[in-house]
Order: sequence, then structure tokens, then C-alpha cells
Amino acid sequence: MGRFTRFVRADIAAIFRNDPAATSLAEVLLYPGLHAIVNHRIAHALWRARVPFLPRLLSQWARFLTGIEIHPGATIGCGFFIDHGMGTVIGETTEIGDNVMLYQGVTLGGTGKQLGKRHPTLQDNVIVGVGASVLGAITIGSGARIGGGAVVVKDVPAYSTAIGIPARIVATRDPLTGESRRVEELPDPEGDMLRDLRDRLLEMEQRIDELSALTSAHTHHHALPDTLHSDVWKQLEHPDDLLHQDPEKRKDRSLDNSAL
Repeated sequence: MGRFTRFVRADIAAIFRNDPAATSLAEVLLYPGLHAIVNHRIAHALWRARVPFLPRLLSQWARFLTGIEIHPGATIGCGFFIDHGMGTVIGETTEIGDNVMLYQGVTLGGTGKQLGKRHPTLQDNVIVGVGASVLGAITIGSGARIGGGAVVVKDVPAYSTAIGIPARIVATRDPLTGESRRVEELPDPEGDMLRDLRDRLLEMEQRIDELSALTSAHTHHHALPDTLHSDVWKQLEHPDDLLHQDPEKRKDRSLDNSAL
């Protein structure tokens, strides 16, 4: 019981430490993240004692009340904080260290139906952003940060920041000074592909413009003069005038029967 009380006190302290909106204990006691973790600590103790059914019942009841689903088999250290929490899912074999913070919509899930360890391990002082998914039996090192919406499928070193889909390391942080340093010249296959597609599109547009210019010049070269078109239409509109023309003029227009 003493361990349970110590953990709950650490969880409450984590809320005050990480959430500036927490101004009083009365407000903190209303936090769904606190309800979920307290319920989980009870369910986990029953799970470890191999009590049937009841741990899962408690976890599903907490899910109904808070929107946070934590499998009773997950191991969670002290000072755990889920900010808002709606849509958060934590799988059975997940291991979470001390002073870890999750935002809403985080998934700590598996990647298949294999037995054994199939969910991630989050070491101490990890922060996982909104909507991020950490999948598989991977390890997120101490002090690491996962950006919002990231999909992490590989280990993340300690004191580094990972973002993107799939997540990649973009910065590291000195654990003593807290100074961050960006990781330069990272491989970016998606970016390279998009740049290549853009270059090819520009090249195709240039070739289309060149072909259009050549086609227009060729058509203009073979076009009949506008005056000739007008003369022909006049002859077709007034055939009688053509018949009464002087034979020499008709011969010039190649209409004299003797020319045939």
C-alpha cells in the first residue's frame, strides 16, 4: 500500500510539474489521465497476482470513463502523466519508466500477433507528442522526444528527437546543459523522390512547349494565304460572275476548259 501511495503522489506531482493549467489539487483530481493511471495501478497489481477477469474489467471500465485504454499487463513507473488522454492506447507488454509524459491519441502498440515482448519500452523522462504511434518491441531511450503524429518503428537513442513517418532523428540534446543540436544531412528518400518527380515534370513541360512551338510553325508554313481563301469563297458565292469573266482571266485562274 505504501508503494501504491508513493506512486500516486508522484503521478499527481507530475501533473503539477508538466501542466501549467493545473492550479489546485481539486482540479488535478478531475484529470482523466490521473483516473486512468490510478485504476491501472490497481488492475496491474491484480494482474500480477493472477486474479482472473477482474483486471480486464477494471481496464475496460476505465476506458469507458476516460477514453484511455491501458492493458493491465503494462508496466508503468512513477510520475506518469497523460495530458488530456482521449484515444491513448497502451499495449500489454509495454514498459514505461519514471517521469514519462504522453499527450492525447498516443498509441504504444504492437506490429503483429507474435507472442512475448511485442510492445515498446519507454525509458525515463520520455515525452511522446500528440497522435504519435510507437510500434513494436523497440526502445525509446531516456530523455527522448517523439514529435506529434510520428510513427516510430525503430529504436530511438537517448536524448534525441524523432519526427516524421517513419520517424527519423532530427536533433540530439545534451543531458547536462539541455542544449540541442540538429542532425544535418539526414537521408531523406521521400524528399529525394519528390524532388526527382518535380524535376522530371519541369522537363516534360519544357519539351511540350518546344513541340507546341514546332507544330505551330509547321502549320503556319503550310497554311494558304488569307487572300486566297477569300477569293475562293467569293467564287463559290457568285458562280455566275465567274462564267461571265473574260476567257483570259479564267485561263489565269486555271478554270478554262481548254487548259484541261
